[in-house]
Amino acid sequence: MEKLLSEPIGLWQDGWYRHATRLDSPNFGLRPNGACVDLVVIHSISLPPGQYGGNEVQALFTNQLDWEAHPYFSQIRGLEVSAHFYIRRDGTLWQFVSIDHRAWHAGQSEYRGRNQCNDDSIGIELEGLEGETFEEAQYTQLSQLCQALQLHCPIAHVAGHEHIAPERKQDPGAGFDWNRLKSMLNFPPSVYPR
Repeated sequence: MEKLLSEPIGLWQDGWYRHATRLDSPNFGLRPNGACVDLVVIHSISLPPGQYGGNEVQALFTNQLDWEAHPYFSQIRGLEVSAHFYIRRDGTLWQFVSIDHRAWHAGQSEYRGRNQCNDDSIGIELEGLEGETFEEAQYTQLSQLCQALQLHCPIAHVAGHEHIAPERKQDPGAGFDWNRLKSMLNFPPSVYPR
């Protein structure tokens, strides 16, 4: 899919999206020279698992999580991760890393014949539990974000974490409605996992 030429002025500034709340994460790096950012990876996250509405995800992505605040956090103690974007259950959008940089969301991964998907992908976390359903406001925000990304990057693939690291991850899982997302976007069928 080719990058469109009609990007609205001011929609993106140095890889930051105008319609997202910015909260800078220290967990990022430079993309390799010549990286073609053409993959969107959809994840799901909630902290603690299955609990929504707190600020624990933002704290995790900024290395501010109180490891003693919940027993589950001892399992992820010291984890340094990030995503480019995080969409809350109500559709609120946060951005932690410029899309011009490499966020730490994919881990060991492979997709479309390339390894290390962090190098050339954009990570989007949906507030939710893998296998559970997501809210209409999240699909609306996700589809708007994907359209905006396509104006800035040559997006040719949209996949779940489960597709790029199938031995390790199952998110967003069976509760994510790929057909709903497809119906909201004008991307060709070849963009999505088969």
